[in-house]
Amino acid sequence: MSKKKTSEKKIENQHVAVVNDKSLVFFEKYINNPSPIGLEWRGQEIWLEYIKPYIDDYYVDNYGTAVGVINPKAEYKVVIEAHADEISWFVNYITNDGIIYVIRHGGSDYQIAPSKRVDIHTEKGIIKAVFGWPAIHTRVKGDKEEVPSVKNIFLDCGCSSKEEVEVLGITVGCIVTYEDKFMILNNQYYVGRALDNRAGGFMIAEVARLLKEKSINLPYGLYIVNSVQEEIGLRGAEMITHRIKPNVAIITDVTHDTQTPMINKIEHGDLACGKGPVISYAPAVQTKLNDILIESAKKSNIPFQRQASSYRTGTDTDAFAYSNGGVPSALISLPLRYMHTTVEMIHKEDVDNVIRLIYETLLNIKAGQDFRYIK
Repeated sequence: MSKKKTSEKKIENQHVAVVNDKSLVFFEKYINNPSPIGLEWRGQEIWLEYIKPYIDDYYVDNYGTAVGVINPKAEYKVVIEAHADEISWFVNYITNDGIIYVIRHGGSDYQIAPSKRVDIHTEKGIIKAVFGWPAIHTRVKGDKEEVPSVKNIFLDCGCSSKEEVEVLGITVGCIVTYEDKFMILNNQYYVGRALDNRAGGFMIAEVARLLKEKSINLPYGLYIVNSVQEEIGLRGAEMITHRIKPNVAIITDVTHDTQTPMINKIEHGDLACGKGPVISYAPAVQTKLNDILIESAKKSNIPFQRQASSYRTGTDTDAFAYSNGGVPSALISLPLRYMHTTVEMIHKEDVDNVIRLIYETLLNIKAGQDFRYIK
């Protein structure tokens, strides 16, 4: 191979950065703000504040799903979507000694809870507490040692009676979130709680920014949707798709990086952070739309991976696909380590490339495009 061809190859494969300093400030603020299921509106306010300069209109539904719209009068409607909610806990029982027991609110992982610091959301504001756990010296040794479970993890807010807890404003039904914050690890990874899936909300907002900054006039209406209540069954997506009635939907969520210990690749696939967006195969994924994603990635030299999701994706893709008589839908996933923990990790280059892939795909969708297999 000639030196000229070698040089061209290097340029072709060079990473294209998208996230800038301003957007990174927004991302950190957005991640650090708690937005548990049912209280997503606090994060939605931050998200809308950022995206408003890049859209023509917006609205928020009764449960908090936020929608930014470009070309709101267009008949043909394309959705790009992520979900805004984060997993959390509900206060379920307060003992006479002031100990607080919880139940899961979404897929919260009870095994990581002991020794975590938390925020209890009350009408009087945030109350601090910790997930307590007996000291190693006091626990039964050997095979009979009790492990964390939903039945035995508990919160301690420094009170010695139920009355003292209630004076703080803590009642059954209060929502509990972890207080862990955003950070950048080794200048390669974004780390924090709730990257599943506020990273998605960030990325679709960045797509809107690119469209505005590049003065792109789309031939259809674009609905940038940040849904609520995905973590308890895709509920926000179910509601909003019936209001929008889209013709096409592109969903972004996270999927598992399977390179870390104790993950079975035969079961979960061979996926890695840093190797690009993940394109899914599943019954809910419309093949012709998926082909546009793949063609867009190849044309723009965006690295990508593939994942088979069997009978369901487990994401809002399923809700959009099976609504309104069937909406051509596809899923672009962001590889993530340590899902549903407080140290979720995503690669910076993957974030850039998911944004680019959504953006390039939008440029390759035509107004009125018919995705039927047989016409």
